[in-house]
Amino acid sequence: MAHAILAWDGDDEGAPARRAAARDRHVAHITAEAAAGRLLLGLPLHDEAGRGLGSLMVVAGDAAARDAYLAGEPFANSDVWRKVESHPFRIAPLPYQPWPAPDSPPPTGRTHSIIIAWDDTDAEALERRLAARPAHFERVQPMAARGTLLFGGAILDSQEGRMIGSIAVTRHVTHEAARNWLEGDPYVTGDVWRDISIHATTLRPLPYARLPG
Repeated sequence: MAHAILAWDGDDEGAPARRAAARDRHVAHITAEAAAGRLLLGLPLHDEAGRGLGSLMVVAGDAAARDAYLAGEPFANSDVWRKVESHPFRIAPLPYQPWPAPDSPPPTGRTHSIIIAWDDTDAEALERRLAARPAHFERVQPMAARGTLLFGGAILDSQEGRMIGSIAVTRHVTHEAARNWLEGDPYVTGDVWRDISIHATTLRPLPYARLPG
């Protein structure tokens, strides 16, 4: 089990300065949490122009582990994140490429896209997802092996553990490329994903544990 934390900065003029002031402490925290195996992935959320919007953090463990992570997170305790939502998350077991080595040169600019896709809430939503799921996995398995799909999994309902959405991190450096990739996915053609957002991001090399797959 894991938890996906979607955290959003404020939209006021002081938001970038607050993030910059806490950034070094945040990087130290996520580096230690990754080395300990508690943080599975941490990425910034940017808009298409590169403006910072927030963060995606995937934390291993139950709700108590999530709360412990947030208690030590400088962005959560320095008024950087103004809105924090958390969802149980199941990582898709795929043949992912290894993470970049922690001592790799830090990237500059956008390296990936983050896709956050929500299913509808109608009575047939889960049925549509299950019907499209085999074809979706047949498509993404070779993409994970090639490195096109860095990471992916299902967002779960906190009450029932039912799949209600997805998060995918892909190696696309433009919104247009990410949209083109999405168009062919069975979860799109099968009317599973109804609310889709795309964010730019940069993958910082950290001592992450290898993903299941």
